[in-house]
Amino acid sequence: MRLLYHLLFPVFFLLSAPYYFWKMWRRGGWQRGFGERFGSYEASKRRAFGDGRTLWLHAVSVGEVNVCLQLITALRPRLAGWQFLVSTTTSTGMGELDKKLPADVPRIYYPVDFPWTVRRALDAVRPAAVVLVEAEFWPNFLWQTNARGLPVFLANARVSDKSFRGYRRAGGVFREIFGHFAAVGAQNDADAARLRELGCRAETIHVTGNAKFDAAAPAGGASLDVPALLRQLGVPEGAQPLVAGSTHAGEEVLLARMFLRLRERFPKLFLVLVPRHFERTKAVVEELRPTGVRLALRTDLADGKTFAPGTVDCLLVNTTGELRHFYRHATLVFVGKSITAKGGQNPIEPGALGKAMLFGPHMENFRPIAAEFVAHDGAVQVPDAPALEAACAVLLSDSSRRDQLGANALRVVQRNQGAAERTAEMIAARLGKS
Repeated sequence: MRLLYHLLFPVFFLLSAPYYFWKMWRRGGWQRGFGERFGSYEASKRRAFGDGRTLWLHAVSVGEVNVCLQLITALRPRLAGWQFLVSTTTSTGMGELDKKLPADVPRIYYPVDFPWTVRRALDAVRPAAVVLVEAEFWPNFLWQTNARGLPVFLANARVSDKSFRGYRRAGGVFREIFGHFAAVGAQNDADAARLRELGCRAETIHVTGNAKFDAAAPAGGASLDVPALLRQLGVPEGAQPLVAGSTHAGEEVLLARMFLRLRERFPKLFLVLVPRHFERTKAVVEELRPTGVRLALRTDLADGKTFAPGTVDCLLVNTTGELRHFYRHATLVFVGKSITAKGGQNPIEPGALGKAMLFGPHMENFRPIAAEFVAHDGAVQVPDAPALEAACAVLLSDSSRRDQLGANALRVVQRNQGAAERTAEMIAARLGKS
């Protein structure tokens, strides 16, 4: 099976490379750290890797990065004398690391899964152990860490329906890999059962909970002045912002048309659209043009530009890392990728801010979390677009119901916190024996 993977991966890489390079080009800044993806590091970064015991944590993108930050905070008092290093796959993830990671923690791009690339990266970093956050398993990386005798931990692990089917089909490759994890922190009992079936040893699996509940805790420090931005847009005091977070293709048009109908009943309503991928901005603008919604871009406001009152209906946020700030000032929150696309986005962040939120039927990637919010009356889940509009109308007309939903959502988040500490304890207990 290893030989087959070594033969097929270069083919997969060559076929998919144009698409991924195009995505990197659209997001910009792709040149920075490009060599790191092939195990090549600048001398200054090599010096920062350290010569002691290094714990390498890997976070795919923004959500996992925030979990890593929580883990490092929890691990530092337990692993005195250890050096931490964090890798990520995406430029948006790297942006989050640059903003939030302590200055003494190096950050790198994760290597492409060629044997020679992985070997160069491991030789340069010289980790004593590795932590993978959630679920990104690259065979060459895991084979080589195992060959070097490095303990590898899986933190905040979840196994989606699609991933579960894929790993089972490729059982010859992944069953061996799963069997070598030193310890696994599963988000819930269902994930733990799936991980056992995929090959993880029962004695290594711990149900630690979902660390994204910890990562979503409101942070201090600098905050975006959303009310000032709304004033720039000419939005009056007392407006009711409907914030649609991490939207996907088709949802922006649906929400814009819904907004125009709702505003006839709720004249204070203002729409804030935050697409999951900001590089879709041009396409979204073109799609919204026929709706008649009057748009302003978040980047239009960067230089202090102002708009006359009543001339802007909707703010399209074409920046990254600001969604939480807009959630904080929302009257209602819609969680995207749940109406016209499948999978859903993270509902924990608006819940942690005590906001009344809605989402559609497609929350497959967050099924247990979404179900808990709904079961405890902390969110409204709707079956389709007409039901979304009807539910928004009910909530916009009833502030006490909005407050109740938000308070219940906050209680769900608070009840589920502590996973980062439990995961840190699991890792430290194993490393303390090595």
